[in-house]
Order: sequence, then structure tokens, then C-alpha cells
Amino acid sequence: MQKKHSLRTMITEKFSKTTSLLLIATMTLALASTVSAADPAMPSAIGEDGLPVFLDDGVGDDTLELITFFLFFVGYISMGAAFVFFMSERNNVAPQYRTTMTISALIVGIAAFHYYYMRGVYADYGTVSIEYRYMDWIITVPLMALKFPSLVGKDAITDAKFLGMGFTGVCFTGALIMIGFGYLGESGAMNGLAGLVLGGVGWAMIIVATGTPWSSGLGVDNSKIKSELMWSANALRWFIVVGWIIYPLGYLFSPEADLLDGDQELMAVAYNIADMINKIGFGIVAWMGAKKATEALAASEE
Repeated sequence: MQKKHSLRTMITEKFSKTTSLLLIATMTLALASTVSAADPAMPSAIGEDGLPVFLDDGVGDDTLELITFFLFFVGYISMGAAFVFFMSERNNVAPQYRTTMTISALIVGIAAFHYYYMRGVYADYGTVSIEYRYMDWIITVPLMALKFPSLVGKDAITDAKFLGMGFTGVCFTGALIMIGFGYLGESGAMNGLAGLVLGGVGWAMIIVATGTPWSSGLGVDNSKIKSELMWSANALRWFIVVGWIIYPLGYLFSPEADLLDGDQELMAVAYNIADMINKIGFGIVAWMGAKKATEALAASEE
């Protein structure tokens, strides 16, 4: 019986390592493909100094434009590095927390692709792409919300309903509302203020489901969260409740939303900083909780 258990564990760990390596390899090859896919016949938008040529056109604030370009580049590199880190660490946590690490890796991996293209659009045309931004968010924001149950465990998720939906339904619907109305407001398809307010309703729905650092959520029972995971659970809530505030601040500067004096660079700087803090930070605190819980499991088995 003991030999069968050891064999099963060995096979599971080998499969997990193989999966991690394949995902890392896929990410590396895909990034390489995006670079090699560039059309050599297209005129280069990068000057001899290695910076986009529009920075030397005498139009706009060159300092702010340089910061914007720099943050797109840093976002692309840091998200890619975080992907490799989370996939490498996936096998260093207990099996029940590997889904959390996979979700963390997917979030930053998907973001790295979109940041690569957003950086390219900005370097080539001096334009901040909201299309690539929202393509990223429509995938990664629901994943960020669903990381919560993968970390705290299904026992901590309640059967409570909100508008007839359970935890997963509320988080997904809230994310779609938040991102959908945000895009409509930023694209000029609807009034900018209405888009901001209605998008905020989706954000509130996610907070109702996951809770705050000071209270359980409608869909989460704090008393059933392991003590070693409680800090990480509350840290995730801090990101949702406080860290996500940076996004509506960036929205205020959206040119199409027409709420303040539109400035695409100020909007991009706010969004890029928010993404790096929230997406990478989300993964780091989940990893810390998973490591702590893994150590507690190992100690209990000794």
C-alpha cells in the first residue's frame, strides 16, 4: 500500500513538473514568435538612440511619454519574469495549492503578451491602445477574483446567494460588468461618467463576494480559512478593495471618457502601475500563503 502511494505521488509530481516546463517553454516560444513575426519591410519606429521616434517630434511632454514607454516595457518584462517564477514555484507547494500558482502564472503570462503589443502600438504610433488593455482585463480580472477560492479552499466558500448567483457567478458577472462598462465609457460608446459608475457596481459585487480585510464576504467564511492562509486571504482583499482604486483614477484621464482633461499618458501610467502592483502582487501573496500552508502540512505529517 505504501509503495503504491509513493508511486502515485512520484508520478503526480513528475507530471506536474512536466506541465510546468511545457507551459514555460510555450510562453518562451510564443514570445519569440511575436518578435520574429515583425515585418522587416515596415519602417522602424525606433530611432538610433533606441527610443521611439515620436519622442523627438517636439509634440507633447517628452518626459511623460518616455515614462509611459518605459512602464510599458517594464510591464512586459516584469509580467514575463513573474510567469516564470510562479510556474517554477508551482512544484514547491502542496498539490492543493498548485491551481493557485497556475492561475497566478496565467494572469501575468496573459498580461505579458498584451503588454508586448501595447508597447509596440505605443512605440510605433504614439497611441495608447485601450483595445489590447481591455482584451487583457476581460481575461485576467475574473482569474484574479477566482484565485481566492483556489487558495482558501472550497470549505471556506459559502452557499450564500447574491441575485441568485453563488460565489463564482458573482465574481464572473462583477468582472464582466466592471470591464464591459469601463470599455464602453473609454471607447466613447457611452457617457464616460455612466461607464465609471456602472463599472463600479461590478467592482462592488466582487467585494461583496470576497469580503474586506475587516470582514468575511457573502461568499467566504473566515472561520473556515486555515490560520496560516488568513494573512494571504486578507492581503488579496486589500488588493481588491484598495489596490484596484488606482484603475478608476486612471480612467479619469481617459481622453474618450471626457471626465478631466484627457491625457492618454497619465491614464497609461496609472493603469500600468496598477497592473504591476495588483497582478504580480496578487500572485506573490498567494504564493506566500501557499508556501506557509505547505510547511504547516509537512510539519503535521512529521
